[in-house]
Amino acid sequence: MAAHRRADTPPSYVVRVLQLLGASLLQLARRPSHSRRAEAARSGARRVLILTALVAVAVAVLMVALDVHEIGWMPARGTAWLWPVKIVTDFGKATYVLWTLLAALLALLLITPRLAGWSRAVLLAFGTRLQFIFFAVLVPVLAGEVLKGAIGRGRPFVGGEANAFNFSYWSWNEAYSSLPSGHATTSFALAFAVAAVWPRARGVMIAYALAIAVSRLVLLAHHPSDVVAGALTGVVGAMAVRYWFAARHLAFTIARDGSVAALPGPSWSHLKRVAREAFAP
Repeated sequence: MAAHRRADTPPSYVVRVLQLLGASLLQLARRPSHSRRAEAARSGARRVLILTALVAVAVAVLMVALDVHEIGWMPARGTAWLWPVKIVTDFGKATYVLWTLLAALLALLLITPRLAGWSRAVLLAFGTRLQFIFFAVLVPVLAGEVLKGAIGRGRPFVGGEANAFNFSYWSWNEAYSSLPSGHATTSFALAFAVAAVWPRARGVMIAYALAIAVSRLVLLAHHPSDVVAGALTGVVGAMAVRYWFAARHLAFTIARDGSVAALPGPSWSHLKRVAREAFAP
């Protein structure tokens, strides 16, 4: 009888949290299963190649024709009225964005095991989408850091003068980590990821990414070509993560033409209802 009672005893809260964490990681690592993943890979590769070629030309033109001139149009460093721009630019800082997303994922991990039925299903669906956004930012940010160290482009005025072709390859030095812009990588990756999950947010997220990009120029932290290269890094990295999720039927599906589309997910009204239940006394 005692053994039977022990077998019927539900797992503790800590065990349920660990089980949910393990299941969440396993679903990301499982083998791809979508029947049209090859079409999506080919379609995505074509888009990435075209986008990369266009941006590479734009970066080269900007380096030659605009980067040095743009520095002279910006206000001097330390100008008093730049404080709002400094606040805006922090919203594109990778550590802030990633830690915020990680904190949200941790909160879901702790709350979900307390719920059951419909409410649990809603949070699990939302958690999958939040996982996608987190990795869609993390992957291009890490790739951008590798590119920064390998390319070693000097930031504006490093070396004492405006020089668009000041490079110190493989330097891994903050002064020579201008290309690509990390803030632009983060903001455009986040904008792409959020818009991919919630298309209605596309306009707001594009405005956010552009505001971050402009702030980096105004603060003389980057050249225009750095920002454009960062935008490309962020978008391409987020596209790769979206394909990874779609190939596993996670938050996305693949159409016959290889395009990737978001699966229907929980609405904000559903999330608010679940939140009221989760925090009810």
